[in-house]
Formats: sequence, structure tokens, C-alpha cells
Amino acid sequence: MASNSRWKKSLLNFFHLEHYWKHPLFSAVRRTGQRLARGLRQWSHSLSKAATATRLSELLLIAAAVASIGLLIVVPLASVFVAAFANGPRAWWEAIAHDPDTRHAIWLSLTVAPVAVAFNTIFGIAAAWLVARFRFPGRTLLVSLFDVPFSVSPVVAGLALVLIFGRQGLFGPTLATFGAKVIFAWPGLVLATTFVTLPMVVRELIPVMEAIGPEEELAAVSLGANGWQVFWRITLPNIRWALLHGIVLANARAMGEFGAVYVVSGHIAGATDTMPLRVEKLFQEYRTPASMAVASVLAGLALVTLVAKVVIERQLEAESKELEAARASDAGTDPTTGGDLS
Repeated sequence: MASNSRWKKSLLNFFHLEHYWKHPLFSAVRRTGQRLARGLRQWSHSLSKAATATRLSELLLIAAAVASIGLLIVVPLASVFVAAFANGPRAWWEAIAHDPDTRHAIWLSLTVAPVAVAFNTIFGIAAAWLVARFRFPGRTLLVSLFDVPFSVSPVVAGLALVLIFGRQGLFGPTLATFGAKVIFAWPGLVLATTFVTLPMVVRELIPVMEAIGPEEELAAVSLGANGWQVFWRITLPNIRWALLHGIVLANARAMGEFGAVYVVSGHIAGATDTMPLRVEKLFQEYRTPASMAVASVLAGLALVTLVAKVVIERQLEAESKELEAARASDAGTDPTTGGDLS
């Protein structure tokens, strides 16, 4: 400290600044600078503490998220497989393959879900094309109606189908005249599953088709392409990954549907029980190993669906980046910075 003072004094004497250094104005400026430097040091220290607190909060949130996922998803799924194979793979296979009611439930789920998903795929493409390409009165209401299956309880949906297609329902006498049966039969299961999975495909396609725009389709029409050629060569390739994503979600929902199917099926073993209903019935009959065996099949399908969903979402993200790059190139801008390429 003494050497620093001597060095400062000798420097002031050399430049003849001793008089100005003691001047009140210069002293005020010096004090202001010292306060500013002290404030900057305190601010830097506060930023360091804030960064540490932010990092700690981030780690706590990550830990909470991982713990929640583990507790609510990983542990329950793992426990299903552990319980299903508790008596060995042979007992699991016997519970699945040697019980005729369980075999029928699996067959019923594997036939109902594809039919419902196929209908929703066709409906979703048509409805998304209508909403994305046209502006008409009631368009907003129509888009809102697509979300009704999300907001209505599946049990309420099943009861509504019973009121419409049941023996005493709106169309019941007409169906009885032709000997057709919907409720407590395979068609009722398809209707209930179709209702609860209705929004899956259309809700995936609408934003994608709106983002793509009609320019390529209009160009193809102007070059002489008909409607089918435009769909197969322009529209479908552009929406294929979004369509697959919607189909995967709809299939997962269809396979696991319980409430609406429970109401319209009558819960008849060997006739109208799907896999979720079969799991519930076996559990109510205290046949826990068999119930867990069927549940493990559903859980396995869920894991396959999850893997397919992740793969498709990556493809969707890649296509979205390619679309943004193409649009930026057409506009003459850099897609990474937004600057002019020229």
C-alpha cells in the first residue's frame, strides 16, 4: 500500500497534477468513480449469486420432473411387467393363450381399433383439408366441435350412443326392423372407439396443412393435375409424418379405451369384452396374475406406441426445419439469422 501511494504521488508530481488532484471537483469525480466501481463489483457478485440460484432452481426442477415421471409412469409400468411375469414366462403365456375369453378380447381389440382408426384417418384428412383450405361461415364452430370428444366424458359418450342406437333409442326400432344390432355388439364398440379418437388425426393435420399452404397444390392444378393426382403426389407426401403421428395417437387411444366401450358393450365375456375390459373383469374375479398378463400386453403396446411417436416427432421436426429453410430461401433470407442472403 505504501509503495502504491509513493508511486501515485510521484506520478502526480511528474505531470504537475498535484493541484488538480486535490481540487474539490476532481475529488467529487474521483469519489463518483469509486462508487461506480464498487457498485459494478456488487452487481457482478449479485449476478454470480443469481446465476448460482438459477442453476440450483434448474437442477431442482429437473429432479422433480424425473422423480414425478419415475413415480407416475416408470414404476407403475415396471410393476405391471413384474407382476405379469412373477410366475415365469410359461404362466404368462398360458394366461394369454389358453383362456378363450382372453383370446377373444385380444382379437376384438385388434379388430375394433384398426377400423376406428381407418375411419378417423379418412375423416381427419377430409376435415383438415376443408378447414385449412377454405374460409366459410361456421368454420370456427366446426373446429371447436372437433374437440368435443376431448371434453366429454367417455361414459357420457357411451350413454349418448345407447340413447341413439339402443333398443329403445332414436334409431332402435328401425335397426330392429332390419335385424341390425349396434349396442352390445361389434358395431357399437367401433362407434364408441371412433368417437373418442375422432380429434386425434384432424388435430394433427390442420396446423401442418395451414403451414404448408395451397401454393404447391394450385401449381399442380394449373399444370393439369386432377384431384387424386394432387392428393397422392403433393398433399399426402407433405402431411405424411403428421398423418402417421395422428394415426399412432388414435391407435393408442383406441387400444386403451375403457369408459365408452364399457357402456356400449354390456361387458360380456367372450363376446364384447376388449382387452381393457378383460383386465378389469379378471381383476374383479381376483385372478390377478391373469389380469396382469393381459395388462402387460396393453403396456407393451403403449411402449411400442411411444417409440413410434418419438421417431415420427423427430421426422416432423426435421421436415419443419426443411420447410422453414425452403421458405427462407424463396424469400431471399438466411433461415438461421433472418438476414438478407444477398
